[in-house]
Amino acid sequence: MIDMHAKNTKFVEAVTVREFYESFKEPLQMEIVAGKAGLGKTIRERSLNRPALALVGFFTAFASKRIQLLGAGEMAFLREKSAEEEYAIMSTILERKVPCLIISRHLAPSKTLKQLADKYATPLIRSPLTSKTFTTEATLLLEDKFAPRTHIHGTLLDIKGIGTLICGESGVGKSECALSLIERGHSLVADDLTYVKRVSERELVGNSSELSRGYMECRGLGIINIAELFGIRSVRVNKRIDLIINFNIWQRGMHEERTGLEQNSIEILGLKVPAMEIPVRPGRDMAGLVEVAAMVQALKKIGHDSAAEFNERLIANMARQAEKK
Repeated sequence: MIDMHAKNTKFVEAVTVREFYESFKEPLQMEIVAGKAGLGKTIRERSLNRPALALVGFFTAFASKRIQLLGAGEMAFLREKSAEEEYAIMSTILERKVPCLIISRHLAPSKTLKQLADKYATPLIRSPLTSKTFTTEATLLLEDKFAPRTHIHGTLLDIKGIGTLICGESGVGKSECALSLIERGHSLVADDLTYVKRVSERELVGNSSELSRGYMECRGLGIINIAELFGIRSVRVNKRIDLIINFNIWQRGMHEERTGLEQNSIEILGLKVPAMEIPVRPGRDMAGLVEVAAMVQALKKIGHDSAAEFNERLIANMARQAEKK
């Protein structure tokens, strides 16, 4: 149905501290205090670590690959120590090649901590955010940064809240169908090439490139600006992918689903997405069929399967007829 090549999939296994800092400097309100020479160090896990146990010398299962967050408790502990004791404590942590140190609440690092950050080339960063807020926001940003990504040749629309990805061979009519759906009040997310990322263990999100966002290529018309033609509501930045519809040119003798009892799916980035095939032939209202398919999927999401319900009624009716005989 859809040709998914492994080479299209991108798995991010690590990001540099420089990339983390430059990407999220503003939302996390970060500033570098010391250790700039270590900005090339890599962050290999998407969660943060509070090194409270490490401060007292317990390093079993120490998460050295994570960002180390020093909150009010850790900083208060270090302030009670002499410069020599702080040097010894923090040296044992930095010797384990942690990617960076973050100090929350805009607390001031000691001279010793700055010297150690420079000595071990470990970036020392401050933020005015509380430890809880910084942890939550940074984890979400890292989840997005580490999210597996791929791209699919298809047009993604928001149809009554259902993210519908229309796929098929070039020239089969994907863009024309999408244009008709937009005219009916639905929204375009991406035309022809959809970038997909897995943002959680249960959800795939699609979007377009910034360059092509809001534009469509329609054969015979060329490039058109959807927002200008249909209004800003006709364009969405991203959308969860709930359904994949593949257009196939109709051929005599090809298999066509008649009951809807057969539940097909396609695996993308390790997650299965409901999918269906719709044959394309002259006279068919493809936009109407896709719209109904999206509504059927919306019903299934809330527990109503029309095909299964009709099948149950049919079986019950056959049972009643058998009892009468």
